[in-house]
Amino acid sequence: MKRRSLAPAIGELAFSDHKIAFVSGPRQCGKTTLAKMMLRERKTGVYHNWDELKFRHLWTQDPSSIIPISRGKDVPLIVLDELHKNRRWKRDLKGVFDTLTKPCDLLVTGSARLNIYMKGSDSLLGRHLSFRLHPFSLREMESSVVLNPDEALNRIFVHGLRRNQRRQDNLAALMNFGPFPEPLLNQDKRKARIWHRNHEQLIVREDLRDLSRLPELGRIEMMIALLPARIGSLFSMASIGRDLEASIPTVKRWIGYLKALYYLFEVKPYHKKIPRALRREGKVYLWDYSAIPNEAARFENLVACHLLKACHFWTDTGEGTFELFYLRNKEKQEIDFLIVRDGVPWLPVEVKLSETMLSPSWRKFAGLLPCKRCIQVVRQPSWNIHDYQGTEILVVGASEALAHLV
Repeated sequence: MKRRSLAPAIGELAFSDHKIAFVSGPRQCGKTTLAKMMLRERKTGVYHNWDELKFRHLWTQDPSSIIPISRGKDVPLIVLDELHKNRRWKRDLKGVFDTLTKPCDLLVTGSARLNIYMKGSDSLLGRHLSFRLHPFSLREMESSVVLNPDEALNRIFVHGLRRNQRRQDNLAALMNFGPFPEPLLNQDKRKARIWHRNHEQLIVREDLRDLSRLPELGRIEMMIALLPARIGSLFSMASIGRDLEASIPTVKRWIGYLKALYYLFEVKPYHKKIPRALRREGKVYLWDYSAIPNEAARFENLVACHLLKACHFWTDTGEGTFELFYLRNKEKQEIDFLIVRDGVPWLPVEVKLSETMLSPSWRKFAGLLPCKRCIQVVRQPSWNIHDYQGTEILVVGASEALAHLV
């Protein structure tokens, strides 16, 4: 069982400051496994799941009754899984936390809906920290030790070409099976197909049903079927609307559902101080990219997931505010991704499946950004630095670049 990178951060940032830790993320990305692993390491505490009838009865009668009697100096860890399924969970949890008589760490995990229900409420303000758990990445398959942003970037630029077969194999596994723990770690194609089908049905038939109007489910499923072919391209809600005979506001609402449920995420264009930059149309990527038929689009999606994971982790752990954008102007020149750090462009990333020559788009955008380092990620092992008007542009293999992120 692989140790997850988020575990030490939860202890260092939340529990050390006596705060509740909330962990949200996609279905089946490893939240429950993470919680149980932390519980085993703590050796004192208890795991509760809202789906357990006994726990529901205890919580309904007296939420404080779930706190175990601690002996000695050990601080127990209480894991509350899927607690947000209870309508009054925030109020009751606040009551439990505020009336603790002895030290106790609380870890609340849940599906994507936990993140939805946390918004718009201040009842737990100042009492918790939120963390987003992603599925596996190349770095996490190799090590649970996380570098800070500057260390990560320095490692990428100084390591040079090192043919690491293990990393190449892990990258191939991510491309073939996707990032979710069960299919990735099993690496069985037949079982993976069954898992991916069931995973999508869980999102559509259970989570989506709770958010959307039932008559719309069929058309949302049709939209989901159209998405893999549109990965990496500008996402036109008008085009989707024409295909599904739905208005743009309706398509926008459907996309909002799928974003909230961690089925997809959207990358918006960055336009500050970029002449003739696009301002509205985003690009969408899937959390589970294994079903994308086009290899180049699947590879771009894989890189997008790694960059977003780094942005979320670094933001959640106090390294700054990291956001993921892309660059594109009205002449259709484009850089696939741009990480913005505390409002300032920090790292542009172009993705090419096999092209090791510099993308022509660098000539347009490199001089417009304050970044002194840029990266062009390719599928095969590569490492070559180009100097363009004082800016270092590194053409690097994905197995090296992504292995130093999160």
